[in-house]
Amino acid sequence: MSLPFTAPLAAHEHAAYADAAAMVAALRPEQPVYCIRPHVLREAARHFVETFPGKVLYAVKCNAEPAFLDALHEGGIRHFDTASLPEISVVAERFADTTSYFMHPVKQRGGIRAAYGQHGVRHFVVDHADELAKVMVETGGAADAVIVVRLATARGAAVYDLGGKFGASPAQAAALLRQAYGAGRRVGLSFHVGSQCLTPGSYTAALRLAAHTLDLAGVPLSVIDVGGGFPVAYVGLHPPPLEDYVAAIRAGLAGMELPAECELWCEPGRALVAAGASLVVRVELRRDNFLYINDGVYGSLSDLKYAGLRFPMRVLRPVGDRVEVLEENLGEFSLFGPTCDAVDVMEGPYRLAADVREGDYIEIGQAGAYTLELRTDFNGFCPDRFVEVGDGAFLPTAEMEPVPFLSAAAE
Repeated sequence: MSLPFTAPLAAHEHAAYADAAAMVAALRPEQPVYCIRPHVLREAARHFVETFPGKVLYAVKCNAEPAFLDALHEGGIRHFDTASLPEISVVAERFADTTSYFMHPVKQRGGIRAAYGQHGVRHFVVDHADELAKVMVETGGAADAVIVVRLATARGAAVYDLGGKFGASPAQAAALLRQAYGAGRRVGLSFHVGSQCLTPGSYTAALRLAAHTLDLAGVPLSVIDVGGGFPVAYVGLHPPPLEDYVAAIRAGLAGMELPAECELWCEPGRALVAAGASLVVRVELRRDNFLYINDGVYGSLSDLKYAGLRFPMRVLRPVGDRVEVLEENLGEFSLFGPTCDAVDVMEGPYRLAADVREGDYIEIGQAGAYTLELRTDFNGFCPDRFVEVGDGAFLPTAEMEPVPFLSAAAE
């Protein structure tokens, strides 16, 4: 079983290429192509597993493409943050030596039953008394079901705030912990500081709130889960290294009285897979400084519009039987996607070769996170072609930064 619009790598291209330019030279593709870098994914997984002082649960929602899951598994990931029965099934059918955790605070009853009874899931997140009752009933009152209560925290400097939709107040969370523990269940506490969090101190502050909640509850924790939110670099965004976040988490944990057997978890998604792929699109028309390309908001690139992220980009130009990589003499452009909807625009500005034209390709880096999972087939456009490439991750550079506006007086 696989998720919508997700297909194994082997179903697309068997050949591997040195880089995206070599792929374009060989294929001259009409449709967008994902260039997957398994070696980058493996290294990202190894670094996170070796650096974080606890269990690393990959957030499957970020990218469930089997080639990505396989590479992360090869890099040492054995735990998976899953939000639905299909995600649990994808992991269970692919790996025999992994554990999934049902981390969505609002679950379907049938999903709870199947997760517990068929797939061996034992950890369930809740943030409301009715959800706690639901889990208790649908797991058949099983004493080995672990209840993890999700705590609402302040947003901090994050691109996406998840606190408005999920999370209990300290008093509510304490009541849920007492209720679950009183019913004979092991309990845990979790939170999420927001996606693409740029301030390590947000984790320290959240752990202080968790400590306060634990004081109110007066029960021993089996799990403390610091969630996801670990950021990656985009154009104009330069987050601190993972080590700074780990130090901030350690500082927060130092203020908590936790049992020796209490497990520490995290749920990275973007931090593990963003650099593991780039996306190659083609320019179909240039109108002044607007480029019409063959992927967009309804396909792989919704983060460019709705999150305001700027992915690294460069022009690949076919010249005879070779492809030139154009990274100098840059101009600023906006992009239109392929659909007939006027919403399908990414204003940028994005810095690309000033003479970019129809028939050129654009390689878009840091495209491994949420791009595949948020695709639709609106208007019949759905990128679904994959190849492997062997070069390093395509990351932002200083040259890609938008040129600051200078007034006449400043000049």
